[in-house]
Order: sequence, then structure tokens, then C-alpha cells
Amino acid sequence: MGSSVFCSVGSRSCPDLARRELPWLPSSRPRWTSSHARVSLWESRPRRKSITCGQHEPTGFKERASPNEVRKEINRCYELIRRVGRGVVYLGSSRMGPGHDHYSKVFDLSFQVAKLLNCTTWSGAGPGLMDAVTMGASDAGLPVAGLKIGKEAGEWTVSSFHPYLPAESYLTCRFFSARKHGLVDAAVRNRESDRTAVIALPGGIGTLDEMFEIMALIQLERIGSTLPVPFLLMNYDSFYSKLLDFLDDCVNWGTIAEGEVASLWKVCDNNSDALTFLSEFYNLPLDEEVVVRLQKSPK
Repeated sequence: MGSSVFCSVGSRSCPDLARRELPWLPSSRPRWTSSHARVSLWESRPRRKSITCGQHEPTGFKERASPNEVRKEINRCYELIRRVGRGVVYLGSSRMGPGHDHYSKVFDLSFQVAKLLNCTTWSGAGPGLMDAVTMGASDAGLPVAGLKIGKEAGEWTVSSFHPYLPAESYLTCRFFSARKHGLVDAAVRNRESDRTAVIALPGGIGTLDEMFEIMALIQLERIGSTLPVPFLLMNYDSFYSKLLDFLDDCVNWGTIAEGEVASLWKVCDNNSDALTFLSEFYNLPLDEEVVVRLQKSPK
């Protein structure tokens, strides 16, 4: 990702903590019949101030003693990505839980995109829309991985573990800079066979931070990708419409060139727009199961 500081990775989860297995592992977890019937495990997960997992350090707010600590975390991000594989990276809110309309839309989106691109799904491995991403992609039977941060916005406690993802499929992040590097690298395309994307879901300050940094990297051709990476903005229920209006105003003020923003991402009002765009971008037919699910999903 060039010289940008877009990341942070920390310790892995405790192997002795109970977790649910996913269908792409040898022993699959119980299948759910409906995304609307799901109850997020984040609602009942244990709250820990700081957890030490084996040889890894606690994910508290300890200041770094040396720049080498950040460098080591970046390397651990890259190691996880090499092991699990690049794919679709989701950015989004940790606060929109199962009761929110966007949760079910994101669940269906991650399921459909995973089926279409047949690749690993990456997220912040947190609650809210990140949980919807993890649940949906795992139901598609494909690899799911994450770069988690110890403390999500809106939460008052720090937790270094995920309630059901296998420990080997995610890292808990201490430094935001290392985490950002990892999220960018997970979407890099260096071969025609690589099917990756960045999908920005509705979110707050953290999502906007990640979203605009990736946009800047694409704009300046510093994302580190040989081939173009599709970047989608999910404008569910006009969530980002005022932001898009502001960017149009920036054109009038002369701080953004005409058509510049539109050339960097694809604005999608619903899942159908996103699936159609990705299928055309990669010249892939929509799977029959995806089409049926798409027809049933909320607009």
C-alpha cells in the first residue's frame, strides 16, 4: 500500500476459548435456515478488559516501545493473507447489529459475492455489519478471515478474541497502521485470476477513514496492485447520498476534478447493483443460487 499508514494487527485468539466451526473447515457448524433468525454471538460474548493468549501480548492500549513492533505486526498481517488468500475486503459499522435493516442486506451481499467470486472474505472481524459479513460468507461455504481491532467504537471493553471464528483465520490488532496495511494488501490483484474487491458498507468515523484512504491510494496509484481493484460504495437507503453531494460540491470549489470520484469507485444502491457490477467486471455469470437469493433479498 505504498507509504500509507493504513493498518494494525495484534495477537491471535486464545485456542482454548469456545468457538463455532465454519462450513469450509473439516467439521461444519450447524447451518442456519434464515439470516433473519440469527442472533449475533457478539450480544453474549464475554467482556474482558485485557486477555493474554498464549505467547501473545494483551490487546490493551499499551504504547509501542519501538517502531519494530508495528513492523512485526504488519508482517503478521501479510503472513495471514498469504496463508488464507486475498479476496473481498469489507469496511463498515460495528454498531448496526442484527436488528438493523442493513444487517440482513449485508448478510445476503457477502453470501452472494463469495459465491460469485469464489474467494476469501475479509472484514474487521467485529460485531455489527462486520458480523453480518462473516456470517453470510461462511454460509456460502468459502474461507472467511479478519483483521480485528481490540476495542470497537461504542464499546467500553477490550477483547482479543472472536466468539466463533477459528483462531488461525484472524488476528487481533494492536496498531491501526498495521491493520490498515493488511486490509489493503488483502485486496491487491497481481494476476488475472485474482478476484478481489473493496466494499464500503454504511459506517461511521472509522469506516470513513478506511474508505477515503483506500480511495486516495487508488487515485495516486499507490495501492500496490498490478491490476485494477473494484471499489464499491454501498449506498443503502441513501446512507451516503449527502456525502456524495458534498463531494460534488468539492468539484464546484475546484478541490476535486470533474468525474474524478466517479472514476475511483462504483456507487451501488442495492445488492443487485453490486452483483451486476462485479459479474461484469470479472466477466462471470451469476450463479443460479445467487440469482434466486438476490430476487428474495430486500432492496
